[in-house]
Amino acid sequence: MADFGADVDIEAFRGEARAWLEANFPASLKGKAALATGESKSSHPDIVAWRRTLGEKGWSAPTWPKEYGGGGLTAAQARVLGQEMARIGAFHPSMFGMGITMIGPTILDYGTEEQKKKHLPPIIMGEVQWCVGYSEPNAGSDLASLQTRADDAGDSWKINGQKIWTSGAQHSDWCGLLVRTDFSAKKHEGISFLLVDMHQPGIETRPIALISGASPFCETFFTDAVAPKAALLGQINVGWTVGKRLLQHERASQTGGSMGGRGPKPLNEIAKAYLGVDGEGRLADADFRTRLVRHEMDARVHGQTLMRAAAEARGNNSPGNAPSVLKNSATNVAQIRAELTLELMGSQGLGWDGANYSHDEVEAVRSWLWGKAMSIYGGSAEIQNNIISKRILGLPDNTQST
Repeated sequence: MADFGADVDIEAFRGEARAWLEANFPASLKGKAALATGESKSSHPDIVAWRRTLGEKGWSAPTWPKEYGGGGLTAAQARVLGQEMARIGAFHPSMFGMGITMIGPTILDYGTEEQKKKHLPPIIMGEVQWCVGYSEPNAGSDLASLQTRADDAGDSWKINGQKIWTSGAQHSDWCGLLVRTDFSAKKHEGISFLLVDMHQPGIETRPIALISGASPFCETFFTDAVAPKAALLGQINVGWTVGKRLLQHERASQTGGSMGGRGPKPLNEIAKAYLGVDGEGRLADADFRTRLVRHEMDARVHGQTLMRAAAEARGNNSPGNAPSVLKNSATNVAQIRAELTLELMGSQGLGWDGANYSHDEVEAVRSWLWGKAMSIYGGSAEIQNNIISKRILGLPDNTQST
């Protein structure tokens, strides 16, 4: 492939990306992204092959530096790559766990050269799975109250404590772990961030069964678990800053900027099939038509804001506040779409299973229910509103006692 510099010809890159994808993406996987979106990495042979091919190209992490195995692409090129993947029904095969979306970008921000060389290439190749150890039974939204501790043991850290809601911990090889390293400091100032190997006897994971029967979350127990001193990401007792940056990467990944996979069918097409059209080809329900237009406007504004925030953040690894706005915006757009979808389906939007409902109708109901969690995971909507009010609008902290 040609070496595209700063003055990249986007359409030339589009042509080369399209040709490479058509030559390398397995036709057997077209439109089958669901095969690669489980709690752990898929062992399906075609997905294993696609994961290796995309990783060797560096396009599992298209904007990461080439020296660590990334694609070295610009943000504009990465957007084009995502568009071309969606066009042919391709998808990202290494999005299991938190390596690509959270841990990797945070290591790029704060890691030593040794940490980058050790951890980034396996993430890009899809060889390892990462989880994140943040929440505790008594430290959820007030995460800075965490009590899991890491004590200095000479050439290593000795870790004891408990985490909860650790997504995918039972499948993970590594964990990005927030621990308390100074109990005498203010609670935000005595926290550090460690990169911990999950394959050791001092770590136990207990999956939490949900009413659906799935167990995507775990309780995770640390009993004299060990991490070398080199496992410290960033500075000692400055882990709160590192942890916040990771959350921003998480929220950015939840705002509609993920790569590949064909997007949802346009809502106006679904609406026409269920509601019908008038003599001028418009949706027959004028009120629904108005609300659909408002939704589409919100979705487009969100997309434009996402691109603007990405441009403003380029080259700046200090924590910012735009992800909080985008997290709530993405949640609003997704949840309203789900509500409108069920409304236009009428009684067909009430099914859970059975021959009376199509696959799309059943998926619409399940997506609507699952989408309610968007207001909670990655930082609740209320927490994001607090961040926006204090750090963007400059409003006083109303949580302080008088």
